[in-house]
Amino acid sequence: MPTGKMHANEVHTDEPLVRRLLAAQFPQWANLPISAVRSTGTVNAIYRLGDHLYARLPRVEEWAKDLDKEWLWLPKLAPRLSLRLPEPVAMGHPAASYPFPWAVYGWIDGQPYSDGLVDEHQAAVDLARFVAELRRIDPVAGAPRGGREPLRELDAVTRAAVGSAGGIIDVEAATAAWVRALGAPAWKGEPVWIHGDLLRPNLLVREGRLHAVIDFGGVGVGDPAADVIPAWSVFGRAGRETFRDALDVDDGAWNRARGFALHQAAMIIPYYAKTNPDFVALAKRTVEEVIADHRHGA
Repeated sequence: MPTGKMHANEVHTDEPLVRRLLAAQFPQWANLPISAVRSTGTVNAIYRLGDHLYARLPRVEEWAKDLDKEWLWLPKLAPRLSLRLPEPVAMGHPAASYPFPWAVYGWIDGQPYSDGLVDEHQAAVDLARFVAELRRIDPVAGAPRGGREPLRELDAVTRAAVGSAGGIIDVEAATAAWVRALGAPAWKGEPVWIHGDLLRPNLLVREGRLHAVIDFGGVGVGDPAADVIPAWSVFGRAGRETFRDALDVDDGAWNRARGFALHQAAMIIPYYAKTNPDFVALAKRTVEEVIADHRHGA
């Protein structure tokens, strides 16, 4: 797990800082035990506060606004979804020692998704149900845009990222999979609610079942293919087929989603190669699943 900074413009955080922020803004929690949570997370530094709370401190300025998005939309979405979502408790404000808004949430017990914790078929069914429930929520005025740019607009940066990951991934095979994805029809449908970042670290498992989905900083409305990415970022071949069948994904959306999965993973590998090797390992796994799926002719 990463222990240092991952971004050039990342601000420093540590337990003493969190205690000072709590003492000044939420003194009722200032005496709780505080411990850094080691994870593959790249957006927020996480600190557990006692047994029932945790603090999220954005690492860089551009991601601080994601807390406001979660604060507004999580309470509206959570009652409609079968998996648990983060529960905002208190919003902190910038201080002399820390320049961004920060927040306190309710702690959710669970472990990040990994193969040995769950039955893949059941996990695919449960996650597909969650995605379908999210899609059925009507978009409302003011809903943020979610998802990524069209694949063709991501072509140059994706090819560059794939090329720079030589020695970690099969560049020729990944490029062939990317070229195939570029042939997918552009999305022209009605936007739906999407999470936008359904990776293994954002899925929590408890007692052998998917229990919670976290990190809603990218939540919004957009191309439903964005939430088909876990077919490769989370599941293997068997789970992938179950996930696709449960969501009834057509060929166009499937190929766009495979392209999004490859793009995201390819961008992760060179950026975090030295600072977040566990995250890179997950991205490498995603690329390998995309290549295998491409070769299988799916």
